[in-house]
Amino acid sequence: MDQTQSPTRPREFKDKPGWQFILPSIVLVCLIGLPILAIFLRAFNVQFFRLAFSESALTALKLSLVTSSISVIVVILTGTPLAYLHAHWKYPGKSLVDALVDLPIVLPPAVAGIALLMAFGRQGLLGGWLNTLGISLPFSTTAVIMAQIFVSAPFLVRSARVGFSSIDVQLEEAARVEGASSWHMFQHILLPLASRAILTGIILTWARALGEFGATLLFAGNLEGKTQTMPLAIYVGFEQGLGVALVLSVLLMLFSLILLFLLRRLEQHTPH
Repeated sequence: MDQTQSPTRPREFKDKPGWQFILPSIVLVCLIGLPILAIFLRAFNVQFFRLAFSESALTALKLSLVTSSISVIVVILTGTPLAYLHAHWKYPGKSLVDALVDLPIVLPPAVAGIALLMAFGRQGLLGGWLNTLGISLPFSTTAVIMAQIFVSAPFLVRSARVGFSSIDVQLEEAARVEGASSWHMFQHILLPLASRAILTGIILTWARALGEFGATLLFAGNLEGKTQTMPLAIYVGFEQGLGVALVLSVLLMLFSLILLFLLRRLEQHTPH
């Protein structure tokens, strides 16, 4: 045996640790991948382009893109400050607020919809006050945006909080010594350093908002052109004909894949 051969040479495949896990891994990949592949294969066997460019599909797609974009903007403006506070401040009830923000992630969609109705519906906690102002939120486009914000905001807050928490405290102390104001320090030091984590949260938030179904259905209804987003249009399309549901599913999946691709690219360029 050659004694000069590197002791770190690659081992045979059978000697690599964890090779026994390949079979169960393949099973899970197939359980996830085969249904997705099946949708694409079946969708292109029907009149894909005619259905994809139908008025109902384009209307639902436009509404989903507009409402999810507005939801993401609102979450950025409100969730980023909250993430900063969670990462840098200590205050009474912080753990409770933290749990409250994360709760929509684990709530069933139906519960989220009912919760929104109980708070902002005509008979809800704020219903009477809103009625006196002539504001009716349920079964409106605004209700779609509120439902999307409710279920998607935790993703940005959690991601941005990790980004802010990972910043070296000494950088903030050095900036204060140099006379930087809190806003200047946040704008020019903390925000750029946490930007990748925030962008990750934005992508996840947008993806979740695009796919929102249950809370939207209960709180906003399913009114074509007003509250019928892509997931709701898929639900209706499934009742009318499988071809419509397949085409709408492919369109929504393509947008989700684009967001996922952006997320993977961002992770690859993130220094470890």
